[in-house]
Amino acid sequence: MQRFVFSALFAAAVFVGPGSAVSAQEWATIKGQVVFPKDKELPKRATLNVTQDKDHCTSKGDLLDESILVNAKNKGIKNVVVFLRPDDTDLKVEFPKNKIHPDDAKRKPGELVIDQPCCLFGPRVSVARVGDKLVVKNSAPVAHNFFWDTANNGTHNKTIPKQEEWKLPDPLVKENTPIQYKCTIHGWMTGYVRIFDHPYYAITDEDGKFEIKNAPVGKYRLVYWHENGVRGGAKGRAGEQVEIAGPTTEVKTVEFDVSPK
Repeated sequence: MQRFVFSALFAAAVFVGPGSAVSAQEWATIKGQVVFPKDKELPKRATLNVTQDKDHCTSKGDLLDESILVNAKNKGIKNVVVFLRPDDTDLKVEFPKNKIHPDDAKRKPGELVIDQPCCLFGPRVSVARVGDKLVVKNSAPVAHNFFWDTANNGTHNKTIPKQEEWKLPDPLVKENTPIQYKCTIHGWMTGYVRIFDHPYYAITDEDGKFEIKNAPVGKYRLVYWHENGVRGGAKGRAGEQVEIAGPTTEVKTVEFDVSPK
């Protein structure tokens, strides 16, 4: 009898629905933290040189550079994009579709919204999935511009009148490299977006922490990208090996010197 009960419980854990065999042990949550090197002085945020629409742009105070945001309390780095790759040094190898959690098939395309409220892009760094739509807002009382030049998502240079918005005509498609966007009216304004064809990515928060859910267990690679470069340099583009095991894999805290090279 006990043997029968165990077998039934095991089957219930494996078969989560009619016709679907998804074992909870096949997926895991990845957690980690990215920090500035402990032996280096924390970077200081420079005051930006505002040369256009100064009354509006500095109405809430001086604008500070956002390229490197480090938490003074724990040295956590904000805006590092962390993403999973196959355990392969060939950068052309794509993430296997059969290693993406079945629940992802239910995902509906979303909107990537970028705003320009006070002469800075928000968010400065963002991530999106293939099929998402890009919406660029201008909630400011002055005109702004959105310019990007991409390999797969076209070249656009749009002036957006005050308190209006512009939508990219087509859904986003995959880009292997980060896309930098700018406002050509306010030359200090810039930001970045990365577009993925899988769900295994995250952006570090104010403490430098990140979390990636429903990742497949096994051997993979984690890439740490910042607008000033990749952790590990050229070799780091292929990622750093990680062994993922359920239910949660805590990645050892990594140091990342994001100072301009």
